[in-house]
Amino acid sequence: MPRTASLLAAALLVGVVAGPSALSAAAATPPDQAPAHMTTQHRNPALAAAIAGLPNADATAALVRVGGDEGVWQGSSGVRDLRTGRPADPGARFRAGSVTKVFTAAVALQLAAEGRLDLDRSARSYLPDLIPPSYEGVTVRQLLDHTHGIPAPDFPGTTVEEWYADRFRVHDPRDMVRSATSKKPEFAPGERQHYLNIGYTIAGLLIERVTGDSYEHQVARRVLHPLQLRDTYLPGKNPRISGRHNHGYQTMRLDDGTTGLRDVSVWGTTDGWAAGDIVSTTADLERFTHALFQGRIVRGPLLEELFTLPKAPDFRTGKPAAYSIGLSMKVLGGREVWGKTGGRWGYNAAIASTRDGSRTLVYSVNSTDAKGQDMNKVAEHLMVAVYGRP
Repeated sequence: MPRTASLLAAALLVGVVAGPSALSAAAATPPDQAPAHMTTQHRNPALAAAIAGLPNADATAALVRVGGDEGVWQGSSGVRDLRTGRPADPGARFRAGSVTKVFTAAVALQLAAEGRLDLDRSARSYLPDLIPPSYEGVTVRQLLDHTHGIPAPDFPGTTVEEWYADRFRVHDPRDMVRSATSKKPEFAPGERQHYLNIGYTIAGLLIERVTGDSYEHQVARRVLHPLQLRDTYLPGKNPRISGRHNHGYQTMRLDDGTTGLRDVSVWGTTDGWAAGDIVSTTADLERFTHALFQGRIVRGPLLEELFTLPKAPDFRTGKPAAYSIGLSMKVLGGREVWGKTGGRWGYNAAIASTRDGSRTLVYSVNSTDAKGQDMNKVAEHLMVAVYGRP
């Protein structure tokens, strides 16, 4: 793995999961490498080059919005679906995966500002019927900054083909918490940082407990409606993307035994829930990013929680923590870039910004291996084109 890719991937972790028809892998690369469908606003050769040539082996489409004082650029490339080859829809909805965590963190911090949720109080004190005494020392803050030490829950299957066959299973968040907390802690609370979904699954349940309302309605009432994010929604048990969307594809073993691309646009996301199920557009996520960094969603001193890294080394590498409450940080092009990546099978997405909001980036890349160990090459090229190298 190239040094740039590994550094970016470590800094901006790409999460993911994922539908029906199978297509040959050869369909991802048209004969004679036909020019990709691309639309752009304002000239930016580096950004245009980053998304040129789609579909290819790495991605079938890309949607990009760059904003801030340093210039504005919008572009799209690739196809809406491989069967028809129609141009990618720039206004399409997509699965944003772990970008959901930023919305969950924002709601939790709003509740903290209202005195309804104490970041330094134990999570068990809010959910004594669900969190066992063995995790009594885990605080709400540690759930949100991934220093809780709770391991991931167990899910059936070990391969993408098995997960695909199980794509319509409905996962209950309480069952996921019970599965995780039935195991021994990975480390003492606050001792290390391990990026996992389970802390945000519990955070979603905390939001429901202290408000007496559903997690989905709280996100809508506190974030989506005030910002008029009309194309953003939480899908619940519906495995389909509502409205216009570009199809997502995943490389896997097909029914005839060959390896190729399968349309994975229809896939339940209840395993992600408050950690990773949101559906949005680049326009909505750009508006959300600007509002978040300007302090219009989380206000006052609690805004700094988004930009404060815990003093705990990474669980696996021992390197300094890279995740705050809701966001992650990496130095790119000599300056701090804060943001969050996410993914579900067929879709990688990200929001990113300099702390002062002078340079923002939102993208959706229809990756053909959205949960792969390496960062998607199109996404990597976009990040470097906008911010520079690590």
